[in-house]
Amino acid sequence: MGPGKKNDKGELSAMSVKVGDRVLFGKYSGQTVKVDGDELLVMKEDDLFAVVVK
Repeated sequence: MGPGKKNDKGELSAMSVKVGDRVLFGKYSGQTVKVDGDELLVMKEDDLFAVVVK
């Protein structure tokens, strides 16, 4: 997770999801990378369909 995304004016927009949130995304969304032997899926927040609320 990063701090957010900069808009056209250069202002930082905070992320609307946080660590631990369960999210829905498309089958071909994101990019798989390996970090310290762990396989992670990295994607833009815009690629998320929904945050699952329990």
